[in-house]
Amino acid sequence: MIRTRIVLPLFLLCILALGLFIGGFIVFSDHVSTLETPDLVEPADGIVVLTGGYSRIEGALELLKNKRGERLFISGVHSSTNRSELQRVTGGDATLFECCVDIDRSAMDTIGNAAESVKWAKANHYARVIVVTNNYHIPRTMVELKRASRDIEFIPYPIINSNLRDGDWITRGLIVRVLLVEYVKYLGAVIRSELPDSLSEATAALLHRIKG
Repeated sequence: MIRTRIVLPLFLLCILALGLFIGGFIVFSDHVSTLETPDLVEPADGIVVLTGGYSRIEGALELLKNKRGERLFISGVHSSTNRSELQRVTGGDATLFECCVDIDRSAMDTIGNAAESVKWAKANHYARVIVVTNNYHIPRTMVELKRASRDIEFIPYPIINSNLRDGDWITRGLIVRVLLVEYVKYLGAVIRSELPDSLSEATAALLHRIKG
């Protein structure tokens, strides 16, 4: 009898937690699949792009070319990739690359991207920065950036590689897997952002070791 009193509430709690997780995942997926690129009526001070696909960099370079920001910061470039190679594979203008593009090779993950991007923005005295990354990566990126700095206005600029606006993402296995992994990472970022700084840094270091 006592065992039943313990097991039943735990079972119901697990069902509730699972329901909340699934519901949150559906809301998250619908949100990122319907994101649109903003109308940038007023140019920002600078532009940041997080590596993870050349389409992200190409989109950021187009913004720079159209004078949506003064400079572009490419965060998370592989240590073996030099400037000329990056310019060549992205099809960027060589003159624009030389004058107005800064490259970061130290960031290894989104936490590092956020930290290095904030350092760059503050060094250039930028108060308004456009953030370019894939649509599904936008929520976690914004959590990490806002945690790194409350003084800078970050404007999300999602890059959309697949049209998911009709809601058919739920029938596409690979897309569901990508969204599910990103959703779990997003939840981790939200939880970490609510922790005290010392505990949050320890958690970030642990996550980095696990990833490595």
